Amino acid sequence: MTELNLLQETEGQLNKPKSKLGLAAFGLVAGCTVGLCVVTAPFLSPALRKICLPYVPATDAQVKNVIKALHHPPKLGRTLVDIGSGDGRIVFKAAKYGFHSTGYELNPWLVLYSKMQSWKNGLSYNAKFQRMDLWKGDYSNFDNVVIFGVEEMMPTLEIKLLNEMKPGSKIVACRFPLPNTAITSCHGEGADTVWTYDIIGSSENG
Repeated sequence: MTELNLLQETEGQLNKPKSKLGLAAFGLVAGCTVGLCVVTAPFLSPALRKICLPYVPATDAQVKNVIKALHHPPKLGRTLVDIGSGDGRIVFKAAKYGFHSTGYELNPWLVLYSKMQSWKNGLSYNAKFQRMDLWKGDYSNFDNVVIFGVEEMMPTLEIKLLNEMKPGSKIVACRFPLPNTAITSCHGEGADTVWTYDIIGSSENG
């Protein structure tokens, strides 16, 4: 074997482990990237929409103000839906006060988390969660609708809710008010402000 051939063979042997190691590293990075995309896609995809509802957990003050704004005391069979229920904290709190509460949430991981917490805390009989696009949801069977919205979506959502909700029901808007409907009452201040709206057409008020 010539000196040149021996040198080439030696270089080839040295390069093989590096190539395998490089392929393994590439595979690991690619696998992690795909896994990260799968996990984060439900969180990021709403941001790609024209009007999105980001996941921003409600503060303790906001939750307290929402409960104040709801029908009191809750009557037998009184229902509530939280639009964009996130981790379910509004639904759980309302359920503890006797409301038959439902959470509409598009993010499947948050829906799964909320269902697990509902079961863990013994609230599954009164706190339900559905994977639902808020624009496709039906609000005609709910006595109370709670929405933590963004300013851009409120005019369109206002029309949908007023068209679907029955007289005597109530809308509770957080962070941003409805632009055209008369406010019935207001709770809190600043970022924790909650506005309530009674759907006209019935003398029932709670």
